[in-house]
Amino acid sequence: MYSLSIVSGFIGGPQVIIILVVVLLLFGGRKIPELMKGLGSGIKEFKNASKEDSEEKLEEKK
Repeated sequence: MYSLSIVSGFIGGPQVIIILVVVLLLFGGRKIPELMKGLGSGIKEFKNASKEDSEEKLEEKK
């Protein structure tokens, strides 16, 4: 239900800007690149794991 509200437009441009300002105030300018690097590596690991899982399922069906 929550993701549906984002898609239907309840979070707009001003809300995103407010969220970014709050994140900047909480973590500071120096921490944000480190956080994004960690987030990027986490997403990369998730994609690799899901790719390996789908490959294993294909091999099992053969």
